[in-house]
Amino acid sequence: MFCISVLLFQIIISAISEIKTNAVIIISKEVIELRSYEVYFAFLMGFFLYALVEIAGRGYTHWTMCLTGGMILAVLYTISRRKAMPLIRYCFTGSLLITAVELPVGIFDNLIMHWEVWDYSDLPFNFLGQICLFFSLYWFLLCIPAYFLCRRIAGIFQNPSRLSPDTSST
Repeated sequence: MFCISVLLFQIIISAISEIKTNAVIIISKEVIELRSYEVYFAFLMGFFLYALVEIAGRGYTHWTMCLTGGMILAVLYTISRRKAMPLIRYCFTGSLLITAVELPVGIFDNLIMHWEVWDYSDLPFNFLGQICLFFSLYWFLLCIPAYFLCRRIAGIFQNPSRLSPDTSST
């Protein structure tokens, strides 16, 4: 199964590397130029890395969590491209974003479809058992490595020579 996932990942990366679409996003008078393959790459990183976080933390994951993790990292990547975004503000924004997305996904997955992906009913300060203060704080902390990952992705795409091996020393 892992080999199939790696093969699928390589096929997707090679396909999106052919896409040349650019997007210009204006946030608070700051112009951010994004290439679509950067956002797709961030999505795939979030898809696979969040699945690994869940598997390491509780032993399993659900496909909807992979999609949600990908979508969240793609949005966080876009947010991280702002030059004036300090880490604490990024983590606070990310925590709010993740919690805001977690509620409708949880309502659909757990309350409507009865897939029982998660249940925060036993935790204090929960809402419908789908979001809670404890996990909002966890999302805040998880946004710290996400911030540096997004900055690293941006650095690679801004300087593509980092992807090729250094042959100047030979």
